[in-house]
Amino acid sequence: MSIGTNIKSMREERNLTQEKVAEALGISFQAVSSWERDEYKPDTDNLIRLSELLGVSVSAIAEEKHRPFKTRETIYNWEHMKTYVKTTAVNFKLRDTLKALDYAVEAHNGQNRKRSITPYIYHPLNLACHALSMSIIEDEIVAACLLHDVIEDCHRSLEDLPVGDETRELVRLLTCEKTSPENRTDILDAYYAGITSNPKAALIKCIDRCNNLTTMSWGLSRERIYRMIKETEEYYPALFKALKSTPEYNNAAWLLRYHIESMLDIYKRLL
Repeated sequence: MSIGTNIKSMREERNLTQEKVAEALGISFQAVSSWERDEYKPDTDNLIRLSELLGVSVSAIAEEKHRPFKTRETIYNWEHMKTYVKTTAVNFKLRDTLKALDYAVEAHNGQNRKRSITPYIYHPLNLACHALSMSIIEDEIVAACLLHDVIEDCHRSLEDLPVGDETRELVRLLTCEKTSPENRTDILDAYYAGITSNPKAALIKCIDRCNNLTTMSWGLSRERIYRMIKETEEYYPALFKALKSTPEYNNAAWLLRYHIESMLDIYKRLL
């Protein structure tokens, strides 16, 4: 696929007209049309601005893809993950997890992941399965994995949650208030300080970041990807340190740090 074909395909996927692209870039629609017909190529400045508009990397536009890969948004079916979590919770008598499972499915009903048709419940279930796969079978941790976004995204309160005090405290720590450019640093400083003070919350947040990093290539704009990378590099070393200082989470700390830092390096190279 040529650069022109890439531009046209990505523009149409986002339901943008040539006129809308031209208006956003401050150029004529004839220029956009000439790019898509491969008569001319966008210069460096326009290529960067175009990548920001389309929410993709420059290389995604500029590379000629003779054999494009097929991608997928999910690896496991969310209902299969639900069955796995429920079966494990029954076998190990994880009472909070059993209550949290049905509550989270109901709370996130009708929600999808950003820029996706994937049901949102796939994300908290992924966290719970991730914890269980590392042999972390602690009721409050698995339950909090399932509930970590319900306060922020589902208009629920801590008092609504059908779980014990320790699980509620983890969900409280993992819930971040809305930020603006003016208060973002202050809010995030306090948010991550609270999480760092609790190794279990730090563990869940690292698992959460692993899953978000794997999906941000199609779920976030280019600007948000840059912001996510910066935030991860600034705050997550303290979380890794909190995990490393907790003997029962040493193995998880190594695996999570490897995953997160590897993903960051991949994104940096592609960007």
